[in-house]
Amino acid sequence: MQNDLALFSELCDELLKEEIKRPVATPIPTSELYNQIDLSLQKDGIIDQQLKVVLKELIKHTPKTASTSFFNQLYGGRKNKATLGDLLAVMLNTSMYTYKIAGPQVGIEKQVLKNICALAGYSKASDGTFAPGGSMSNMMALIMARDHKNGSIRVEGLSKPMTVYTSNTSHYSILKNAVLTGIGRNQVRLVDTNSKGEMLIEHLKELITHDVSNGLEPFFVNATAGTTVFGAFDDIKAISEVCKDHKLWLHVDGAYCGGVIFSNTYKHLIAGLEQSDSFSINAHKMLGTPLSCSIIVTQHTDQLHHSFSNEADYLYQTDGDDYNLGKTSLQCGRRNDALKIWTLWKSVGTSGLEKIVDNQFEMADIARDYINKHKDYELYSFDNSISVCFNYKGISASELCTALYQNAELMVSFGTFKDHEFVRMVTINSLLEKGDVIHFFKTLEAFVADYLLKITTT
Repeated sequence: MQNDLALFSELCDELLKEEIKRPVATPIPTSELYNQIDLSLQKDGIIDQQLKVVLKELIKHTPKTASTSFFNQLYGGRKNKATLGDLLAVMLNTSMYTYKIAGPQVGIEKQVLKNICALAGYSKASDGTFAPGGSMSNMMALIMARDHKNGSIRVEGLSKPMTVYTSNTSHYSILKNAVLTGIGRNQVRLVDTNSKGEMLIEHLKELITHDVSNGLEPFFVNATAGTTVFGAFDDIKAISEVCKDHKLWLHVDGAYCGGVIFSNTYKHLIAGLEQSDSFSINAHKMLGTPLSCSIIVTQHTDQLHHSFSNEADYLYQTDGDDYNLGKTSLQCGRRNDALKIWTLWKSVGTSGLEKIVDNQFEMADIARDYINKHKDYELYSFDNSISVCFNYKGISASELCTALYQNAELMVSFGTFKDHEFVRMVTINSLLEKGDVIHFFKTLEAFVADYLLKITTT
């Protein structure tokens, strides 16, 4: 084991050097992947030196998500203490379904959940769990809401159509989860949004009223705290009033930007969160922990247990249900995702997490200010968002982002909204500083100047 740990340390050194030397990895075309790197599996193994060579090639060509040139996904960067916790979790290799197996790691998970509940404004009796990802967190909320509306469904199955409501800019997992839970894609109502991608309350009311009058059973409304493209926040307070009137479960999908619960400056963006029934947050996004670290909490602890518990004498042999976390989990065997957020939180404190979140908004402000001061840019997004959407010199955003990637200049994505296509630069990378944001634009501009010159001369 000591030899492999030494090899791991050497490979980590190689990765850190690559992140500095080649912050954007040179991509391998899929048609060439198996020709350029030996990924084959044979009957006989290879010796350590040969394995090391292959692993270093993998490191060289794998996208550098911790690089400050990485703006592509809704995560990025690397918080050292969180990485430490994740590595320790791998070495400990505990499964989080029983106290007998996980020991004090259960206490760590419960402490994280308890503090998330408090920051969300939930009661002390609230609880939650860690899910495999944001999509699964949303699925757990949907299942709890379904069972809360009709407790017999767990045994008898659906007996009549039940309807779900979410904005037309919400995460695709809402539609996918409706399929997987037996609700059905056709029972999902997509609520219209305004120019920012925020749910229109009046249209929500109209859809619910129409379904009730047609004998359907509304049961679940999903509000979004940070839409995927624009990073917009639905009006939770207004939506909660509609849910109260119709006795509907309100879930707040905060996978992208739920981290604002840590910020005194930006927490107003989720005003009314305490009125929701469930709330999900991905610590691997705004808080910068390694993937994955997805949390769902609910004010209905009994419902969490009712929807996900199942007796198994061969597992639950010691201690009470409060410490046997498999009773409230989607999975049985489950890796310890709590330790990484706990080591980060423990080391920097709640105030440190607040600084991480606030910095992302500050970086977005710097980016928007740069765009507004340069006439060749067109800004599509708005304040209080960490998604900065723009076009440059009228160039196709999809063409530009693809060219930047293929030439190993920057990793940034493109998006669309209301027939507009644009570059979507996200400032969620936990390592970003002002100089990195300015470098992004200077790199883009220099690349375009060279790129357009090549096009006009060929």
